[in-house]
Amino acid sequence: MMKKAPTPRTALAPGLAKVLKRLHYPLDVMLMCVRWYVAYGLSLRNLEEMMTERGIDVDHSTVHRWAIKLLSVLEKAFRRRKRAVGRSWRVDETYIKVQGQWKYLYKHPTRLEGGDS
Repeated sequence: MMKKAPTPRTALAPGLAKVLKRLHYPLDVMLMCVRWYVAYGLSLRNLEEMMTERGIDVDHSTVHRWAIKLLSVLEKAFRRRKRAVGRSWRVDETYIKVQGQWKYLYKHPTRLEGGDS
C-alpha cells in the first residue's frame, strides 16, 4: 500500500497547523491576504475588494482575524529559521561572475575630503 502524501495543513509546523485547524479558507488565500496586508500596507477593505475581483468572497474582518492569528505564529516560525548575521558585514564587497568563474569584488573607499590635497 502506498503512503499518502501529506496535505499542506498536515505538513506544517504543529503551532501553525493548530491555528489553521479552525480556519476554513484555502491556506494559499489566507497567506496571500496576510502577506499583501503586511507587505504592501493595503487596507482590509481594499483586500476584501481585491479578493472579490478574483472571485473569492471574504469579509475584511475575516482578513483581520487571519492577520492576528497567523502573524504571531509565522513570526515565531521565521525567527527559528533565521540565520545569525556575521560579525563583519560590508555593503561594498560582493562576488561576481567573470568569464564563468566567481570572483571576489571589493570597492575601495574613495576619499571624500575637499580642499587642497
